[in-house]
Amino acid sequence: MMISAGTLHAQNVATAHKDVLLQSDRSWNGVAYKPYSSGQPQLTMIRLTIPAHTALPWHTHPCPNAGYVLEGQLTITDRESGKQHTFHKGEAFAESVDDIHRGQSGNTQTVLLLTYAGEVGQPTSVPVKGEKPEY
Repeated sequence: MMISAGTLHAQNVATAHKDVLLQSDRSWNGVAYKPYSSGQPQLTMIRLTIPAHTALPWHTHPCPNAGYVLEGQLTITDRESGKQHTFHKGEAFAESVDDIHRGQSGNTQTVLLLTYAGEVGQPTSVPVKGEKPEY
């Protein structure tokens, strides 16, 4: 039997260890997610870097998404209620859908890993009228 140079062979077969970072049916501000649409699903994952002492423009997300703080901290503010929550390095969070909000970094740059569960052709972030895009 010939084995190609790119073929890997595991020495052991075992169950992996998992750490559930986030599992939620609602966003960080307590709003429950609505049922998904019937469009073609599309997952989008981005790495977002926010400079220190920076507030992002006000925006909304049309689909559920989750974030993980790789570096720094992120304070999310809900514009309507004024509710805020700060997430630190190593913490995951469930983003809001259709609620106007923005994130703000702290004394160091913030690096986030964001995953969006949307559909083909749907934007991941929508700026509020008069605001610049989030990214």
